[in-house]
Amino acid sequence: MSSRRTLKAASAIREVVSMAILTQLRDPRVKDVTVTHVEVAGDMRSAKVHVSIMGDEKKQQLCLNGLRRSAGFLQSCIKDRIDTRYIPKLEFDIDKGVKQSLEVSRILKEVLPPSEDEDVSDEKMADEDSEPEQSEPEDDGSKESS
Repeated sequence: MSSRRTLKAASAIREVVSMAILTQLRDPRVKDVTVTHVEVAGDMRSAKVHVSIMGDEKKQQLCLNGLRRSAGFLQSCIKDRIDTRYIPKLEFDIDKGVKQSLEVSRILKEVLPPSEDEDVSDEKMADEDSEPEQSEPEDDGSKESS
């Protein structure tokens, strides 16, 4: 079980690393990266950074190599922002949870029959698209009321 201290450190490291990747990192290999979560060891000497990388397998590995090469720079960013006795050694790992959830969703759409709610909403949208808009006649003020 993680202590409150390590959870706070993980949150701070996640924030610092994600902002540094987004704004300060100049490596052209590192693109379309999202830091999903960070796991910090109990002794605060190492941290595993889980990232989600958009793209195919080759692009993911290239980006992961770029992140591993820039780990020292990211550790210096952590040192500048967080005051701790030890600066954790960063390890990067690809988080496949996002891609797996998208794949599961796609498979479920193929396997499961469409529900009645989807049928009703599809018919409703088709009816709205086919009906022309009717507007009320405008009053141009030519008729006076008694």
